[in-house]
Amino acid sequence: MYTLYYSPGTASMVVHLALLEIGAPYKLELVDFDTDAQHSATYLKLNPQGVVPTLVIDGKALTESAALLMILSERHPEAHLAPAMGTAERNEWMQWIVYLSNSLASAYRLWFYPGDLGMKEHTPEIRQTIQRKIEAVWDRLDAHLTAHGPYLLGREFSGADLLLTMLMRWSRNMPHPVTEWPALKKLADLVRARPSWKKLYEIEGLSEW
Repeated sequence: MYTLYYSPGTASMVVHLALLEIGAPYKLELVDFDTDAQHSATYLKLNPQGVVPTLVIDGKALTESAALLMILSERHPEAHLAPAMGTAERNEWMQWIVYLSNSLASAYRLWFYPGDLGMKEHTPEIRQTIQRKIEAVWDRLDAHLTAHGPYLLGREFSGADLLLTMLMRWSRNMPHPVTEWPALKKLADLVRARPSWKKLYEIEGLSEW
């Protein structure tokens, strides 16, 4: 039994999606951001960074959404969230997950939390710089998917597509949401049509893309 500490629509989303794809038994524990529960003494014992997700596996609390996706994919190969170990496709899969985490998730952190840059609000120049950094990732991914899609690994869906679609969702209120990039929109539509995505929306009470 897994235990996932989550908050709706946050970085815990990809781990929740992976659990739904796998079909393994799990328990959800809501971390209520409205009450600052992520900084409570109890939660900080599990996750000293005070963020989600935290996934308890065999009594051990583990963090970092991309790492948790890789762990779950390896523990449940029957779910086909990752290509087989030792294959060229597996190498590419790991490359995309690290790229998305380093190049996109980290940029989003600066976009949503100007405090990480030591300021209460972004200056227009800094905000535009971060926006361009994120959109440069969309440009690269859209070109890749146009040539090799519809999924990151070509014709086969994988857990990397779950991570990408979660990150794409976060752009919905940006000046240029990701749905303006055709190949990325196609991938998002494919992932959003999956039963796991629909079930997560039901469980987490999400509505908007």
